Amino acid sequence: MKVGLVTDVLGYMPLEDMLDTVANLGVETLELGCGNWSKAPHLSLDTMLEDSSKRHQFLRMLRERNLSIAALNCSGNQLAPGPSGIEHDQIVRKTMALADALEIETVVLMSGCPGGSPEDKTANWITHPILPEHTESLRYQWEDVALPYWYELEKDARRKGVKLAIENLGNNLVHNPDTMWRLRRETGPNVGMNFDPSHLFWMGGDPITALRQLEGVIHHVHAKDVRIERGLSDVNGLIDVNAIDTPSLRAWNYVALGYGHDAAYWSEFFSVLSMIQYSGPVVLEMEDLTMDPLTGVVKSIDLLKQTLPRTFNNRSEVEAK
Repeated sequence: MKVGLVTDVLGYMPLEDMLDTVANLGVETLELGCGNWSKAPHLSLDTMLEDSSKRHQFLRMLRERNLSIAALNCSGNQLAPGPSGIEHDQIVRKTMALADALEIETVVLMSGCPGGSPEDKTANWITHPILPEHTESLRYQWEDVALPYWYELEKDARRKGVKLAIENLGNNLVHNPDTMWRLRRETGPNVGMNFDPSHLFWMGGDPITALRQLEGVIHHVHAKDVRIERGLSDVNGLIDVNAIDTPSLRAWNYVALGYGHDAAYWSEFFSVLSMIQYSGPVVLEMEDLTMDPLTGVVKSIDLLKQTLPRTFNNRSEVEAK
């Protein structure tokens, strides 16, 4: 399992500075945002698609630092009603084309979430279908919108030799193992999961138990932690609509690795991940708003290297010898 990083967290750094920084930290592989929810700070999707020399130059910069690309990320809501869904889908298609051109195996994205009916103008994530109209909305979302879209997208991915790794984020139709398997059964093997344990934490699940239910369907893994905030979650539960950038008000928060669950937890998590025959990259996504981004990356990478079931050489120690 290689140590990776979603580079958006260091989006304030110019490309070469970012590459030097992460290489010196012992990061081995990168997940690069291509658009939609990402501002794509380190990669111009259109430029890379149009100019092969830019692609070769980009890959050379990585090789010079012993870095590789683990995945391209185009997370957004391509199933949203109206123009935004169309625009997000265009970025998905371009990202898949760039993955093909760069010979990158994995594209990370979301399943998307449609409106609750053909008349809706905004996405509608239904979590408590207590009324008949909610059940009909779920049927419409899955059968009329999501399954036809993903059936066609999986075929396109197969033609390009690309695996689609769907992140299990709330506000999307695919947000847990059950919904992942439903989509996989209806589409094909190039559709799998980008397993992000942080989202199961805040939805009340157990990521280690979930791993065993996902054997054979995990294409990619994020290393990301959540802390359930005592005194707030106990009162209000885990459904929290306070803004993500107001951490002091929230029942749960994304935190640096180890700030929600300790090293013993993550050692077990990665050991079970190995048991289910996953050997791909483990990519840090750092979204802790209580500390400086680079500090959060350094602390998280240190814990990641401590708990992954492999040995690491400290680059500075090796060079000193």
